[in-house]
Amino acid sequence: MLRRTPRQEKVIADYVMKHKEQFYRLAYSYVHNQDDALDIVQDSVQKAIRAKTLKDETAIKSWFYKIVVNTSLDFLRRRQKMTVVDEFTMQQNLGSHMDHYEDIDLEHALNELSPDYRSVVVLRYFEDLKIEEVADVLGLNVNTVKTRLYKALKILKIQLEVENQGERVE
Repeated sequence: MLRRTPRQEKVIADYVMKHKEQFYRLAYSYVHNQDDALDIVQDSVQKAIRAKTLKDETAIKSWFYKIVVNTSLDFLRRRQKMTVVDEFTMQQNLGSHMDHYEDIDLEHALNELSPDYRSVVVLRYFEDLKIEEVADVLGLNVNTVKTRLYKALKILKIQLEVENQGERVE
């Protein structure tokens, strides 16, 4: 059984600690809950330490992003199998503080996108990954990422224009 050396574990731990806010933000963009996002990052770190898939330390960025994205998607799949509670119960159980978004319209429009489109937008523009890195993280062809990004931005533009027109009318 191949085991990580202490040096490799330190490289992973140092990288994660240096970029922990970015990974939290990425997980939060999927689950919209602070505690769940923290759990996802923690699970991702554990998976990274146990994983034997990092062959080249220079690829750690896209490698760990891929782990966070996959852990987030796994969490969402598990959550879909759970019973949904009504809105009142959810509001009663929310913590006293929530993450603040400066642009609620953009947040709402992003949430309306399918996970395939939302992933490319979040990774490209919120996590500032290059298109090639997004493709590597999501396991897609670069042209597929470009196509999804183009379509997602087109959908976002339409959604934001509709919302802005609705505000002017009222």
